[in-house]
Amino acid sequence: MGREALEKALQKLGVSKNEVEVYLFLVKRGAQKISQMNKVLKKNKGQLYRILKSLQSKGLVETTMEYPTRYVSVPLEKVIDSFIQSKKEEFVRIEETKDDLISDWKKISQSEVDSSIEKFSIIEGNKKIFQKISQMIKDTNNEFSAGLTVSSLLKAEVFEIFELLNEIQSKRNVHLRVLTQPSVNDLKALKLLKAKSSNEIDFRCINPIYHATSFSRMVIKDKSEIVLFISDKNNNFLKSGKEVCLCTNCKSIVESFSRVFNDYWRDSIDIQVRITEIETGKTPSETKVITDPETAKKTYYDILNSAKEEVLFVTSSEGLIGLEKKLRTDNWVENGVHIKIMTPIVTENLQIAQKLMDYSEIRHIPVGYLETTIIDNTHIFQFRYTTVDLQPEATAYFKNTFYSNDVSFVTKNKDMLFDIWKKTRTPSADSIRLITRNIPSSSKIGHHSLFKKTTVSQNMKYQQFETINEKNVLEILEKEKKETKKGDVNWDDPWKYFGSRAFAVIHPPKDFRLPDMVIGVFHHDRDSSFGEENRMVIDLLQKNGDRFYYVPVTYVQDNPNWLDARKQVWGGFSVNIITLRKDEFEIRVKGNTLFAGWTKPITLGFSRKKLPPSCLLFEGYGDVKSGMLTNKLPSGRAQQFWFNSFDAFVSYFHPQSKYVGTGTEGFIERDSVFISNPN
Repeated sequence: MGREALEKALQKLGVSKNEVEVYLFLVKRGAQKISQMNKVLKKNKGQLYRILKSLQSKGLVETTMEYPTRYVSVPLEKVIDSFIQSKKEEFVRIEETKDDLISDWKKISQSEVDSSIEKFSIIEGNKKIFQKISQMIKDTNNEFSAGLTVSSLLKAEVFEIFELLNEIQSKRNVHLRVLTQPSVNDLKALKLLKAKSSNEIDFRCINPIYHATSFSRMVIKDKSEIVLFISDKNNNFLKSGKEVCLCTNCKSIVESFSRVFNDYWRDSIDIQVRITEIETGKTPSETKVITDPETAKKTYYDILNSAKEEVLFVTSSEGLIGLEKKLRTDNWVENGVHIKIMTPIVTENLQIAQKLMDYSEIRHIPVGYLETTIIDNTHIFQFRYTTVDLQPEATAYFKNTFYSNDVSFVTKNKDMLFDIWKKTRTPSADSIRLITRNIPSSSKIGHHSLFKKTTVSQNMKYQQFETINEKNVLEILEKEKKETKKGDVNWDDPWKYFGSRAFAVIHPPKDFRLPDMVIGVFHHDRDSSFGEENRMVIDLLQKNGDRFYYVPVTYVQDNPNWLDARKQVWGGFSVNIITLRKDEFEIRVKGNTLFAGWTKPITLGFSRKKLPPSCLLFEGYGDVKSGMLTNKLPSGRAQQFWFNSFDAFVSYFHPQSKYVGTGTEGFIERDSVFISNPN
């Protein structure tokens, strides 16, 4: 162990940096007097006495019986043994007093916790996540369901989750369901996991015939609580590499994902059956992975060129560009072949999308869907690589292509994609033009043109993009934080907010009986004038003079202390201000992604219409766009916004109805500085 590693280890044991320095000095030099240490370490005698006394109390240093006293380091192995013993004793003390502590707590507790209150919480890191899952298992009364990847189950095994499941099953009659999706390379891990689980655990695998795509990782207890993994399966979602989970007892969300789990479970196969399939090399009938890219490419184009009725493409935004070239040279349209395309619509492929709409149907979807082609409802191809990294004509793109002509499998995937198709919109020229409307092309501000549709932004002015860059915004952010008055602020003070915000135009389906709306969500950190808080503004389309604009009608906040101040801000507008608890309204930001969710219906203005419990997901993409804009509210406050912004794919989730709506009209400001002045 090197010196640096040793220093870190000692600090983890509760030894301060100065104490580590003195201890290691004694380790190296042997018994030393205060005067000798003072000469080398350059610390005054009073400070050295305090450090040495602390080291003695921690068992790291001993003294000699001579005069003047010399100090000697205790061997590290004895230090560690002593530390382990003290922790054991501390654990025993806590265990012994547990009943008394709980009894005292109940005496002073005002009321029982209402378990019916719907709450959100975010858990980061494997240790905390699997501790939470362990507690859920212990609290399970009827049914425990876990849908996890093989790698996640291996982590669960390290945290002794399977031992706990076996123990719970032996004590009470609980239905335990574990579902995973192994590949042919997971045989060894699959056997290990099966050996760890008792026969009482219903351990099954996703049937590759029906579900070739990846699935959401989740753990559900008694259909009343869920832990949902929101980082990706390779931990690429966060720079830190930490797993991140959303934990909630929100009934609509739990019910929604329970249905998803049950859909996979209904078609699943026993784990031993899947192990046998992998061992014998027997794959499901008419289903295979074509490992050789040349063979896969030839097979793909031979079947594609033989299409007679319909071809459905799910591709990336870059893939649409290459697809347009092929459709232009082939005779599918002349031969009556119906073309459907699902792809992210972005600025770079906008013109191509409009051209393709002349002879094919196109729907916008968020980024991240597995690239897929379904031909004549008979053949399906799914690609491991994406056209983001490789052109569709590149041979490497076809490596390990998944292929099946199993009718039931093709039909299931087609139905799943068609369900998404029905819930998305064709990007009309008008809705696409909204993205860049009223913004000079040289300004490159992109989706901030969305503001031009709102009344509060009619006097908004933009600073040219070329004069502001990402570094400028971060410098402004740090400068303003240092000068911000916090807590006790009034109307005559500048109000400053730091954090992230995002805006989107939402088009609910007709059966929701809700109007189109602009939703803005704000997450402010603790350095802001009003401290850490989440906010949301909902605008509805109304006539203002001789034109229609989106007008603010509802304001949602989770900090009730500033209700009066907010009423003053919205003077001039008829705005319904609603305060939700922090466990009813959640906004989380990770990198260029923002998640917002609420568990209570939100009244739109002062009408009877309500926005149901829902979630919004903003996924930023492309290059950062930096800038500054200003505007003035009718209440008189002048506002200034500095931002590092990204265009964003926006998904609106209504869990209870399993509705997912997508759109291109959105943006996310990862770094946002919002300054509101009284005049």
